Amino acid sequence: MSRRLLLLAAALGSLVAAAGPGSPDANPIVTTLALFAGTSSGLRLSQDWGVTWPARDPAAADGLQGVGAVRAIVPLGPTIYLGGDGGLFMSQDFGRTWEKLGVLGSVQCILLGRYFDVEPIVLVGTSEGLLRSEDGRTFHATGLRGTPVTRLEWPGPALVAATGRGVLVSIDGGTTIAGAGEGLPEGEVRAMALSSFYPIDPVIFAAVGNGVFRSGDGGRTWKEAGLADQAVTDLAWMGPFLYACTNGGLYITQDMGVTWKRLTDGLADATPNRIFFPSAPDSSAEAFLATDRGIFRTPDGGRHWLPTGFKDEAVLLVSAFPPAPVLGKGKKK
Repeated sequence: MSRRLLLLAAALGSLVAAAGPGSPDANPIVTTLALFAGTSSGLRLSQDWGVTWPARDPAAADGLQGVGAVRAIVPLGPTIYLGGDGGLFMSQDFGRTWEKLGVLGSVQCILLGRYFDVEPIVLVGTSEGLLRSEDGRTFHATGLRGTPVTRLEWPGPALVAATGRGVLVSIDGGTTIAGAGEGLPEGEVRAMALSSFYPIDPVIFAAVGNGVFRSGDGGRTWKEAGLADQAVTDLAWMGPFLYACTNGGLYITQDMGVTWKRLTDGLADATPNRIFFPSAPDSSAEAFLATDRGIFRTPDGGRHWLPTGFKDEAVLLVSAFPPAPVLGKGKKK
């Protein structure tokens, strides 16, 4: 939180210089303190890093009528993409107002191209297949059709999709799709996580049915990797640790799934849906957990959890704007 407060002082100064009080063009939120929550009834927004959550926030309501359950949120800056049971929505003013884009079906996931600023490629996984856009606004079908696409990763050049037919891989951005590998049970893949060094170490973890499965060859073959008695809803890497949200709680492994440890301190009987590391892919111990009993926060990688101000509704996912660049690490100012 201290890092965010330091950034807040700088952000507030720039806002005052950029626009006077009441200016309709002023940034309606401080991005370094904004936190989004997707729920079964729509979008919620906290402007103080999760301390308080207004029940109906005008900064996130205009134009989102009919969004339904929110399952994907991708904030970039002024541009935010949001997917729900009611389709795909886009905001170009930090989430103050929204526009519905021409995507039919329930949106399950959204993935932006790695060079979105210069080549605005957007991939959208829906209940009916994979859609692609080259301009960030108009979408067309790809070679992946007739199956739900629940997760997407694009480490390059491979595009990896978790689908109703297993984990599928494309080397041309979704035009042609390789078949599912051997050893992964049939069924919808609900969670997936790729190695940070996938191009040279193509490790994939996936959850289908009960349990976690691991592939060391880019999805061609699979082996069991624990949690065989758990229905897994999310998988996420942070450094050497792999986290799994399950119907039986939150688990962590640091030996590639050989052993798993349940994290319980502060979570009571909450059932986790998704885990979110706001500083990823940089190393950070802070994380937020979306559960059936609201949102929890950890400052230490999950050893201890504290409830946030969101306690009144089940949460499907949490998201935030990308972290501010860190000076001295070769990043752009």
